[in-house]
Amino acid sequence: MRNKEGPLLKRTLAALASLALVLPGASAKADTTDAIGDMIAKIAAHVEPILETFGLKATLYHGGRGIGAHDALGCQVVPMRTAAVDGVTVHKGDLIYIKETVGLPMPDGRPHDGYWYASDSGGAIHKGRIDLFTGQGARSMSPLMALNLATLTVARVGAFAGCPKA
Repeated sequence: MRNKEGPLLKRTLAALASLALVLPGASAKADTTDAIGDMIAKIAAHVEPILETFGLKATLYHGGRGIGAHDALGCQVVPMRTAAVDGVTVHKGDLIYIKETVGLPMPDGRPHDGYWYASDSGGAIHKGRIDLFTGQGARSMSPLMALNLATLTVARVGAFAGCPKA
């Protein structure tokens, strides 16, 4: 069922997601709370039912053993933000929301807000798949191991230009 307000709500959610990705890095405080992320999570709980979502089977990848430090856009890969996509279901340049990643620990200890940048691709990523970059070394995959080979709920919530930010 389509709702006429869906596109406006998607744009609003994408704008809020962009704020959550930009503003916390501007603060020099060592604050472990993420007020904007919390606000987005509350809004997402109400908006999610009208977002177009789809299931993608996830695999995890990390830096090391031949994995480059740059994504398919030529940008540096960002732990817990860079997603490698198939280009069919999700396109490079899409800002996506993955419900199952909300609350997982980010490298800096903050809880994940669920937003990822679709900025990478790979030969093993075919329709219906997504790879999530966890960081450097196999140990970085530990917090997400329960998601490996699971089908995740993914929604396109906007687009981004330039290189993804941490």
